[in-house]
Amino acid sequence: MATSISYLASRAALVFVVALLEYYLISLNHLVISANSSPNNNYCTPIEANDTDLIQFALNLEFLEAEFFLHGALGEGLDAISPNLALGGPPPIGGHKANLNPLVAPIIQEFGYQEVGHLRAIITTIGGFPRPLLNLSRENFAALFDQAAGFPLTPPFDPYANSVNYLLASYAIPYVGLAGYVGTIPDLTEPTNCRLVASLLGVEAGQDAVIRALLYKMAHWKVFPYTLTVADFTNLISGLRNKLGRCGIKDEGIIVAQALGTENRTCSNVLSADLDSLSYARTQPEILRIVYATGDESVPGGFYPRGANGNIARRFLNGY
Repeated sequence: MATSISYLASRAALVFVVALLEYYLISLNHLVISANSSPNNNYCTPIEANDTDLIQFALNLEFLEAEFFLHGALGEGLDAISPNLALGGPPPIGGHKANLNPLVAPIIQEFGYQEVGHLRAIITTIGGFPRPLLNLSRENFAALFDQAAGFPLTPPFDPYANSVNYLLASYAIPYVGLAGYVGTIPDLTEPTNCRLVASLLGVEAGQDAVIRALLYKMAHWKVFPYTLTVADFTNLISGLRNKLGRCGIKDEGIIVAQALGTENRTCSNVLSADLDSLSYARTQPEILRIVYATGDESVPGGFYPRGANGNIARRFLNGY
């Protein structure tokens, strides 16, 4: 009996060490990718723009989140829930109702309605622009996850297949907007605008925390039918965003090497933050490079096949 217990304990320890080594290697790869994307005059510092343009830029991400969450939870988007907020923009491509479990479904529905409120708050406060064309198709997400993994996943990743996949797909979206709001607030001049963006940031941060916490609970799960775990995928997605953003490490997965952990003492990473546990900030060009999935703010693609809208996004498309 004692021998059996000793064997089981040794086996459990071995499994833990192997898992920890796997996460360390993924995180090390994340560091290498990020080091190769270090700042080099890539608009890593704030750009010149007025309050209206800075805040309206965020509408691009709010439209994306609203449509993805609403379609995922309800099978329909802004055109069914609050069509006036689309301001005449084209309907998104490829949105679907996801196969969500009873825990995740109401959370995503709540997120979707929250994004409707965000759109309304921005548009009624400072004005807006038509919803850009959005690509929410399975094919687009599959291409993004292939890009993150560094090889074609077989079968192609389907964000709408189940709750785990949908949460991983969600992991790829709200955090970019969160970092954008952190980067925007210091550049605003009007107190009322600062208050608006701070209020938006609070909810975006909450959404990201919920998604990360749900994924952290499943960190060791293999994402069927792949050999990669949930934690592996978060590290790969974060690594890709750092690479595309081209401004260093501003994104981290849910389990990291201790060198990236809180006070360099943890491997858990439920909240992504810098060395002082402060939120990372991104500029508008960084965000465009990420959501276009091209690494170039002047080359549309990814979620925005025709590019984002608003003065800031369009001036980069026009060769600013």
